[in-house]
Amino acid sequence: MIPWLHIDSAVVPGADVELRLMRRGDEFSMKLGDNELMNSRLSGSEEALATLTCRRIQSNKRPDILIGGLGMGFTLRAALAVLGPEARIVVAELVPAVIAWARGPMAPLFGGSLSDPRASVREADAVDVIRSHASAFDAILLDVDNGPEALIRKANDSLYDAKGLKAIYRALRSGGVLAVWSSGPNPAFSKRLREAGFEVNEVDVRATAKRKGARHLIWFATRR
Repeated sequence: MIPWLHIDSAVVPGADVELRLMRRGDEFSMKLGDNELMNSRLSGSEEALATLTCRRIQSNKRPDILIGGLGMGFTLRAALAVLGPEARIVVAELVPAVIAWARGPMAPLFGGSLSDPRASVREADAVDVIRSHASAFDAILLDVDNGPEALIRKANDSLYDAKGLKAIYRALRSGGVLAVWSSGPNPAFSKRLREAGFEVNEVDVRATAKRKGARHLIWFATRR
């Protein structure tokens, strides 16, 4: 058995927790304590977040998209694979080290996605990007923390509470889509989405592209 190697650690801004990047052969893992937040072998649900969202806005040939959270690049790479040449994607990543890892030890996972002219990565809190834009995005994809139940950073709750959802509603254009990844269902969050004015669909997805592994959930909320 190949042992796990500790590549680097980083403190998450606004949270007294340490994020660790681990590697075993060509496999990567991001861990918070004993909890594994993501693994390079389990990309199915993050890829589904991008592909299913892009299908919902495919009639728009020049979409503007915001992705909250860079992670291991699965969502960004999947979006670029299906979007046309005039799409524009902004990725907001709060942790500077995650961006450095993407350009360093994890570069093979990202392929050419970070140099794609359609994409840009900003060292920024997705909350701030959303609040500072009005009617700017055709889709907002959130793969932040653990979904509506924040585990890493309590401030992420402001994405999912009533005030945060109203800010997202304002940041989307008419017919725009909010897509939220989660490790599991949350009826209270579904209710808040509807109360914020969204039309809501919930889709079960699997952790791997072969539709195996843990079940995750994606909310697709469309701005009326």
